[in-house]
Amino acid sequence: MSLTPEQFNKLVTKEEHNELKETIEGINNKIDTIIDIVENIATDMKNFREEQVSNQAAHDRFNDNFQAIKNKKIDKIITSPSIGVL
Repeated sequence: MSLTPEQFNKLVTKEEHNELKETIEGINNKIDTIIDIVENIATDMKNFREEQVSNQAAHDRFNDNFQAIKNKKIDKIITSPSIGVL
């Protein structure tokens, strides 16, 4: 089977093939880097959410403690003999 000049010009040379192969390898390396970065971001977000839940629980505990102290002080002031019962 013979090739026409147009078909022959469309054939890839070994050099062109190697250049394309190197380009694809470079793209694959960049994609791997992007995937690593995205995985790190996902891990950081997961850790952030866990810390956020932990911090919220701590704030709730502190708030409960402060509220209990506040209530005790108010009860103490209300029932104090020097002021009388309000």
